[in-house]
Amino acid sequence: MTPRTCVDPSGHFRVGVHQPEFEVKNLRGHDYIENLGTLANGTFVNNQVNFPKENVQEPSADKIFEIANPFPFRGTTFINSAWADGHAGKPETIAIPRPSPCSLFQKLDSWQPDLTPEDKTRLLELLPHPLCIALAQASTDPEELILLAQKACTLLFKKGTHTPWGIGYKQTKEGRIVPDIHDPEVFEVLINNPFLPDAYKKALVLKPGVQGTSEIVGEFKSRDKATHVFEYLRRNSYIPWGHYASNMADDAIRYRAKDLSVQDMTGLRHLYYQRVYVRVAGQLGIALPTLKQCLGTDELEALRMRIIKALKSSPKPALTFNHSLWGWNFGFGFAQSGHRLHASHQMVHQQNSMVPRKITDTRGDDYDCFSCGDLVTDFITEFKRSTGKSFFKAYLSAIQNNERTDGKPKGPASLIVHEDPRVILFVPKAQTSEWELCLMTKKACSNILEADISLRASLDHAMLIAIQTLETLGAQMVTAIELSGRFDKQALDQDLDQDLDQDLGQNLEQDLEQDIGQHLLYSFIPKLPYAPGTFSEAQLRWISGCYPEDFAQACRGATL
Repeated sequence: MTPRTCVDPSGHFRVGVHQPEFEVKNLRGHDYIENLGTLANGTFVNNQVNFPKENVQEPSADKIFEIANPFPFRGTTFINSAWADGHAGKPETIAIPRPSPCSLFQKLDSWQPDLTPEDKTRLLELLPHPLCIALAQASTDPEELILLAQKACTLLFKKGTHTPWGIGYKQTKEGRIVPDIHDPEVFEVLINNPFLPDAYKKALVLKPGVQGTSEIVGEFKSRDKATHVFEYLRRNSYIPWGHYASNMADDAIRYRAKDLSVQDMTGLRHLYYQRVYVRVAGQLGIALPTLKQCLGTDELEALRMRIIKALKSSPKPALTFNHSLWGWNFGFGFAQSGHRLHASHQMVHQQNSMVPRKITDTRGDDYDCFSCGDLVTDFITEFKRSTGKSFFKAYLSAIQNNERTDGKPKGPASLIVHEDPRVILFVPKAQTSEWELCLMTKKACSNILEADISLRASLDHAMLIAIQTLETLGAQMVTAIELSGRFDKQALDQDLDQDLDQDLGQNLEQDLEQDIGQHLLYSFIPKLPYAPGTFSEAQLRWISGCYPEDFAQACRGATL
């Protein structure tokens, strides 16, 4: 059975083409002709076209390209040629306009120049709650954002100044001490608005401890002190067994991707690598080189090598937690209707955790814990069983030898946005978001334990390019995920090789890899305006109005 994927074992992409032509039986019994309105000259416009007399003939509807995702569990992409043709060869049309400056006070001044600051404050106090949310989200005026902050919570100011140093606290009925926030929704939107003055950001959300009692258990600080990252422990997490959040510190404020430096990304990711390596080392009984300080790059690499050696020892060690989990919700959005559009960044932050091997059910039986990367492992295992080929070798070949989706000889054909000897950043042939980007290692590297210093640096740098590119094109909210393999996968690979020997016998190609050859993969998925998740997306049918090759061209232009 051929796996459902756009990646052909021969190393090229398969693209399906729908060219609809059809007849529809007219089953309507009555006409309901009415005038709908008039043209400027008074001519009536009616709805006659909506009530055909005969069957409906459609000789040539829009051509639709159907492209199975490289990974079947991620569904299928449908590209409408009528939409996509409008962007072909026009990379300048692939962008979201920047939000215009927004200031209620400036509009009021143009209408009533003699309004006093007290009048404006009173007006804000009278605004209905949905309008306060909308203003907190859209305003680019620091003055009105400051007044909204004073309305949303109790602020404490340095004596004789208008500079806040902290936030008021109150005691709940249960005895807990919590910030005195009067309007939680407006407050949350405000603290994520880049135009709120930095002093307010620091006092309301960035100072260590103001977000709650989560312990700071790690820190990365560059020698020039330009980069400073804290690692927070989230004990009672929505992720079982807790997770860790790497937040830019209050003396390194970053609210936009363009403000991030290579050092910043290194720091955010270093804490992820360090936490996972330290936790795996603890399971293997490996002593750590130091305590209560950040491991240097060389120390971290030495620890990684000791872990790899231990995992290859015989008998194989059994890890209780054998898979990493990493994600990044970049950006924030909140609608005046009360719908949260994206997770809060509260400065740039990334999250990580580890996944157990097994879990015990309510009857006392064990079964495997879920991690998204397992779905990749399962699929590429089946791909190799059924084709005798390495999926990722075929996938890389298809990317590097891509042809335009619309089949036209002219126009950009490359999907690649950035590459170096170790990694490749590209537009997937079948996108789960119209602007999705993927980052992948060029050689087999199942997880971050298998990534050496140079590969980790390449991943971090390409990740920065991805997020800055998407922001340059206008994306304000991006979700990034890691798809990786289990740390102790060797036993699985050996079992697979034995099965392949039995199933394929002498026909097995000589150059088959010793394992399934999983590559570390990251996906960057923007949330775009006018593209909410609907019934199509719920069925894993991803609708796109742009050819991936044209989006890749726009991305390359954005990185210049």
